[in-house]
Amino acid sequence: MPILLKDNIDTADRMTTTAGSWALAGSIPLQDASIAAKLRAAGAILLGKTNLSEWANFRSSHSSSGWSGRGGQAKNPYVLDRNPCGSSSGSGGAVSANLSALAIGTETDGSIVCPSSANGVVGIKPTLGLVSRAGIIPIAHNQDTAGPMARTVRDAAILLGVIAGVDPRDSATSASNGRGQADYTQFLDAGGLRGARIGVVRKHFGFNDAVDALMTSAIDVMKQQGALIVDPVEIVTEGKFDDSEFDVLLYEFKADLNAYLAGLGPKAPVRTLQDIIAYNDAHKDQEMPFFGQDIMMKAQAKGPLTEKAYLDALANDQKLSREQGIDAAMDKNKLDALITPTGGPAWITDLITGDHFGGGYSTASAVAGYPHITVPAGFTHNLPVGISFFGRAYSEAALIKIAYAYEQATKHRKAPTFIPTLSAV
Repeated sequence: MPILLKDNIDTADRMTTTAGSWALAGSIPLQDASIAAKLRAAGAILLGKTNLSEWANFRSSHSSSGWSGRGGQAKNPYVLDRNPCGSSSGSGGAVSANLSALAIGTETDGSIVCPSSANGVVGIKPTLGLVSRAGIIPIAHNQDTAGPMARTVRDAAILLGVIAGVDPRDSATSASNGRGQADYTQFLDAGGLRGARIGVVRKHFGFNDAVDALMTSAIDVMKQQGALIVDPVEIVTEGKFDDSEFDVLLYEFKADLNAYLAGLGPKAPVRTLQDIIAYNDAHKDQEMPFFGQDIMMKAQAKGPLTEKAYLDALANDQKLSREQGIDAAMDKNKLDALITPTGGPAWITDLITGDHFGGGYSTASAVAGYPHITVPAGFTHNLPVGISFFGRAYSEAALIKIAYAYEQATKHRKAPTFIPTLSAV
């Protein structure tokens, strides 16, 4: 089975692993990422690396998703002047365009689910620790995870079973011992909505009338399939950990990236985050023709992970997103899953001023480290829109069951036709 890997996943072969940056051009890691090794052992053909938002979109606050120095600007296969979202832009676009059967993306906050939604495919962001991050260029160890991107829930479930599992190279995976599955296809039940209690998180509605209409149709389908809809449901802590999330990411990016670069060995072209900042400054024409590196500079200014400011921010994130956030909302309403729009239709790519997000959901699940699945929910103006199913830690089985039942009842996905621009329609 041919599979594409996002270009932040190590392969010890003739392919380089660069996070889209010329600073790592020619970098070949000393060993495969653990998930790459698992895929090879399962018989997969690692067909190539996909473009991404450079450094997984953790360089500039004004970046264009899908742009990297090495790869240029990735496109949305439905309408080519529209953005594929990011940072797993190439993975989402390639699977959607039928360039490979499957792809691996990575997410810190939205980077699997947003490009899956924008490119009309299925994306699964697993529970933190279900899938090893060893050998993946990091942003932050308390939120990073790799996950499947595929054209169907079935394909995504197959891929998740292959890459999940305990790995001594990533201590976070020890918590998944006995809680993950080697085969998630056993939960593919077309009747899986029957009797399910599903909560509607209305906070993420209202940014686009067409998206709201698609979500109304989705809720109607779920009711027809036997689900009990609880509407509305509120995650009362949402919005209260946005600042602390960013602070944690800045601290961990510096520490985790420096550790990754140190592990590349003596031939590594750069060895620290400071080296990357200096490289970008020295190669502005290649690396910064459109936007800068303000996020990297903020991260470089942070101290060690022993600082009280970091520890307090992390504790705040985990408390507000987990027990007082998603868990509390599900406990109160006795829910099996929560739903909300993943995002809106793709915006026109803008290299000068950056991304133009209309709205959507990813943050609470990302900060909590909880699973999140997006499935195509329909189209507006030839552009796909996804619906999010999310829930508690290690609830992948329940979410796959519900997401698959919704997919089978609707079958919204259709292949892209590479329209140059909507004005040409």
